[in-house]
Amino acid sequence: MYKIKSFKGFNWIGFFTLYKKEVKRFFNVFAQTILAPAVTTILFYLIFTLSIDRDFLMSGDYSYPEFLAPGLICMSIMQNAFANTSSSILISKVQGNIVDVLMPPVSELELTFSYALGGVTRGLLIGLSVFILVNFFITINIQNFFTVFYFAFSSSLLLSLLGILCGVWAKKFDHMASITNFIILPLTFLSGTFYTVDRLPEFWHFLASWNPFFYMIDGFRFGFLGQGDSNLMIGYVIMFLSNLILLILTIHIFKKGYGLRS
Repeated sequence: MYKIKSFKGFNWIGFFTLYKKEVKRFFNVFAQTILAPAVTTILFYLIFTLSIDRDFLMSGDYSYPEFLAPGLICMSIMQNAFANTSSSILISKVQGNIVDVLMPPVSELELTFSYALGGVTRGLLIGLSVFILVNFFITINIQNFFTVFYFAFSSSLLLSLLGILCGVWAKKFDHMASITNFIILPLTFLSGTFYTVDRLPEFWHFLASWNPFFYMIDGFRFGFLGQGDSNLMIGYVIMFLSNLILLILTIHIFKKGYGLRS
């Protein structure tokens, strides 16, 4: 049995050491964790801008390439933030070296922030990479930098926390593949990444309004285009509350040691 200790003061050395380990982990395989997702996202961009009926998928005073780019950038941020934390914890459990994280005097709060910010770092780096690459094809203007940063950071944080919880729950890679294929990808693709939800039938539009991924992508896109499919303030509140709930839950899971101590 391994006990995760708590301290009144924040252990900055322990926090930064684990965070640095997480960042080095994905930088050691840069081509796989940064370059490949960025190139894959650009391929999505090229395929959809060249071969899809664009007028049917969108509306507004902007072109389809301008509409699509922010959605793909946010999608890449979300998916890779989730992949980073979930794979890190699951691999540590499978290899049996999760004890190296649980034994040091690092509290559940420090564990949560270290893993989560590692995922956020990877997500934002890939988002920035995609942003730079897309600008070779079309110039993207940012209307509201704060909105772009808020939804980029909060989206990557939410998926990082979700990745931690899934990594703790999963016992083998098949479990994680199921979460990715049957939950993360469908929620992402049905969130308005490639189209405006205003063009959806009433039933699917209703479902989209209950999809938190929709508010991530729509809010992020609003920062670039200055308009979106939902109320921006609702998106701000949903992202804040969702992150707060997942943060509390993740800290509680680490404190109880569920899925980690056996």
